[in-house]
Amino acid sequence: MWLYALRRVLYAVPIALAVSLVCFLLVHIAPGDPVSAIAPADAPAEVVAQIRRDYGLDKSLPEQFGVWLLRALQGDLGRSLGTGRPVLAEVRAAVGNTLMLALFAAAIGFTLGTLLGAVAGALRGSWVDKLAVGLAAAGVSVPHYWLGMVLVVLFSVMLGALPAMGAGPGSSADWAFDWAHLQFLVLPAVTLSVIPMGIVTRTVRGAVAEILGQDFVTTLRGKGLRRMGIAWHVVKNAAPGVLAVMGLQLGYLMGGSILVETVFSWPGTGLLLNSAIFQRDIPVLQGTILVLALFFVALNLAVDLLQTALDPRIRRA
Repeated sequence: MWLYALRRVLYAVPIALAVSLVCFLLVHIAPGDPVSAIAPADAPAEVVAQIRRDYGLDKSLPEQFGVWLLRALQGDLGRSLGTGRPVLAEVRAAVGNTLMLALFAAAIGFTLGTLLGAVAGALRGSWVDKLAVGLAAAGVSVPHYWLGMVLVVLFSVMLGALPAMGAGPGSSADWAFDWAHLQFLVLPAVTLSVIPMGIVTRTVRGAVAEILGQDFVTTLRGKGLRRMGIAWHVVKNAAPGVLAVMGLQLGYLMGGSILVETVFSWPGTGLLLNSAIFQRDIPVLQGTILVLALFFVALNLAVDLLQTALDPRIRRA
């Protein structure tokens, strides 16, 4: 097991390096000049040249990548072109807010998806199955930013029950686990949970229905094993595949919340990326994308190791 885990970790290193290269190149091939975010339009050429030298933009792309990667390995992601603050400080605060939102959304989506999928798979062909499949299809099909706006109109504007924007009564740094702050999480978390709920529902339904149709389940029933015992065997066999899907969905929740966070003005990585894109703030773009991509790689590695612990057949293969 330890040798397999070490091998998977070593496999993740070149993936992380490739991800860092892609993150660096993506923001440089986009149109526009990052210096325009700092210097006014009528700035003298000498001032523009000095800004390029200060931020290392006068060097070639390979040199810029080498310097940026070396500093990133030391925990230095540079300074924001717009605010002048360290990128790491801005990204750290935004990642914390996004992770909290993603975990709440995952808790809602994974719980509902698992319950709906398990019931639908066990009652395949019934009206419950058809209802669960319909809800899953609707969850995957509905654009979450549109759903977010509908929820704001319904619960914030018409009913006045929940706040529409922000992360709390004060700043996001003053977060506390009380209703005054948690109510700001309800609408964005529900909005984000819809898509993973639909995907997990379909995954669990397919896994449960397939396992219940296998010969060993018939044998267990023939031996008189009770339903709870059979359910435990179904869970053990379905868990590795379902966990893989859940891990991917959690990664997507971290990286794909830009529209939802913009709708609700949630101070996470999505809102930070949206602001950096419009300001052409290359260091913030690079740092945010890199952290999210590395989080996705680490999450996939953790899910891979967890799958192996649950199903030794993967390690032997």
